[in-house]
Amino acid sequence: MKVHFYALMAMSLITTQINADEPATDPAENADEIVVTSSILNPSRILNPLYVIDGDEIENNATTSLGEAVDGYLGVSIADYGAAVGQPIIRGMSGPRVKILKNGLVNRDVSGLGADHLNDIDLNDLQQVEIIKGPSSLLYANGTSGGIINVVDNCIAPEDFTTQEFIAGLETQSVNDGDSQFFNYKDNLNGFNVNVGYKKSEFGNFDIPNDAIMHEEDHEGHDEHEGEEELSYIENSDLEIESTKFGISRAGEWGYFGISVDNHESMYGIPYHGEHSDEEGHDDHDEHEGEDDHEGEDEHEGERIFSTTDQESFTIKGLYNVNGNLINSVTYNYRDTDYSLIEAHAEEEGHDEHEDEEHEEHAPTVFSNDATEYGAIFDLSNDNFIQKIALNFVDEDSSIAGEEAFMNPANNEEFTIGYFVSADLDMFYLDAGFRLDQIDRTGSVTDEDHGDIDNYSIDDTTNSFALSLGRDLSDTLDVNFGFASVERLPSVIELFMNGPHLATGRLETGNPNLQSETSNNFDITFNYESGDFFAYASFYVNDVDNYITLQDELDGHDDHDDDDHGDDHGDEHGDDDDHGDEHGDDDHDDHDEFANLIHADYVQEDAEFRGYEFEFGRTFRLGSGDLRLSFGRDDVNAEFTDGHNVPRINPARNIYSLSYVENDWVFKLSLKDVERQDDIGEGETVTDSYQMLNTRLTKTFDISGAGDLKVSIFGSNLLDEAARNHSSFVKKQVPLAGRNYGAKFVYNF
Repeated sequence: MKVHFYALMAMSLITTQINADEPATDPAENADEIVVTSSILNPSRILNPLYVIDGDEIENNATTSLGEAVDGYLGVSIADYGAAVGQPIIRGMSGPRVKILKNGLVNRDVSGLGADHLNDIDLNDLQQVEIIKGPSSLLYANGTSGGIINVVDNCIAPEDFTTQEFIAGLETQSVNDGDSQFFNYKDNLNGFNVNVGYKKSEFGNFDIPNDAIMHEEDHEGHDEHEGEEELSYIENSDLEIESTKFGISRAGEWGYFGISVDNHESMYGIPYHGEHSDEEGHDDHDEHEGEDDHEGEDEHEGERIFSTTDQESFTIKGLYNVNGNLINSVTYNYRDTDYSLIEAHAEEEGHDEHEDEEHEEHAPTVFSNDATEYGAIFDLSNDNFIQKIALNFVDEDSSIAGEEAFMNPANNEEFTIGYFVSADLDMFYLDAGFRLDQIDRTGSVTDEDHGDIDNYSIDDTTNSFALSLGRDLSDTLDVNFGFASVERLPSVIELFMNGPHLATGRLETGNPNLQSETSNNFDITFNYESGDFFAYASFYVNDVDNYITLQDELDGHDDHDDDDHGDDHGDEHGDDDDHGDEHGDDDHDDHDEFANLIHADYVQEDAEFRGYEFEFGRTFRLGSGDLRLSFGRDDVNAEFTDGHNVPRINPARNIYSLSYVENDWVFKLSLKDVERQDDIGEGETVTDSYQMLNTRLTKTFDISGAGDLKVSIFGSNLLDEAARNHSSFVKKQVPLAGRNYGAKFVYNF
């Protein structure tokens, strides 16, 4: 009923204004997140839903993860694992269904191998961040049933720099006692465009609101942590990042050619880790003790658990203007990426090792991903059509070695042919994309009972296509219909996972026999612009055949009996505490060390995602500036065909926005009202509602004509809400950060 109410409200606001007399204005003036130019296609009009976030929006706000930077945009949310990790979600689609691109090429980190792995990408000195769904996304990545997020910094400049530019900046934040320093230099030296950048950020453990920590009661109703001092911060939630990049290019009428080298290093604490039992003595605990241990007690107390990452990439990119009868130009690229993530354990400073002699030395776990990618895009456009054909090849090796080596080494090879066409056909606008991928994924699974290794080679072809048709219904209103069928081959972790994954608190098992996942999505979008009034509404249905999910093994009783208790006494894992007992004598006997973990399997079942997004607002002339007010809402519901809910789907959100721009002043205020999520999957618990109030004031000062100084003062979670993200595996143990104030100073000369 709620969906119909909001849909009717949005449509009535659009139709009542359809005959307004005021002339239409440029949408970019009213909605700063809707822009018609995308760096990866550059057509004059893109029909499928598209956000382009200007680089200044990222630069002027607090330094955050990529997911948090885009979390306030309709249809986009986040799966967090503390402040360092924020993996984006688009319309309920997450993980390998959303691809992160760096300057048009997929960023080859190991974020897909763990919920506690960050999207390791540099957000310094950006031109823009593009969020794209639909036909154009098929040209640049496969399996993108959610879409792509392309981070653009143009380290390899496609055009000559006309002026010298040096930018230096400082930033401070209160919630983590953190700071950042960065600089960027751009110039044309003897015909060569040079782009150099550096950024270093150091953030400590982040503060949380009072009473944000949730404790479990024992079986007699007592709080097992009663009398303990409440922490005002999350341990092991610190983050350090250091990024450097260097690009050089040569441009002319013939096109451009350039190379870039970048290095991105980080070290961040893992604020929660699943427990494993004493291998020799776990059976001595009685049933109640085992349950109490599992109810949120992190066995690694007293230990510092952290990850260090190191990503080095070498890129060649260019464009050659052929100016032939058939081919206008060829864009070509090559990238070699070496990526590693090392997860390690260490005693925390001041911890008495004699009090904790039972802790064993933990060998580090090394996640690595080495990838080589090269391809070309041929522009066949003419006066009537924008046409592009893409060829691409990827060779990628993934491995996990060490104590938590829950997947044997795997290889992924992909060869792609893609086609995109866009045209104005008078009656309507057309966008269409087609993609054919030949994929070979090889890996192995170790039989824990006998030590045998079973080798697998999955060699398959996937086909995807998308179509968008748009039409102007009037001078102020247009409509767009979209259909996409995207086929995705299971990822290596879904195929070959076989062991304890402590970040999710689960003993996970993949399935080499999983079938391709096919997403069939239909959406309809309305855009309205008349004078100072604007409105947008989009509705979609996404039927996913063979949807792949990590399903907790259940013990047969109704997991939802306790749903009404919500998060007051619930655990993310619900009643899954009994899994250790249920499976203690089954096929997982060789994993006795991890008997307290939840047993979970990658399984397939048809699912349907239904949702909508809408926004409406108005711009008012106030003084010598413009005041813009808007209200937006998004919601997605996801169910399997048997009626139960898809897990970790974020709830509906209402977003209220206010902005005022006057000369060199910019003021922004937003309230994100996140509703209670009680449409929960198996093993989940209800997540309470919360409100997130954020603000920013930016002033630009002219420094005697030699440059400018930009000062931004920002605040987030001003209400100091104890908030939890429903999509997080650790929502109970790791709430969102508390109230944060900060300032950023950027000098450009």
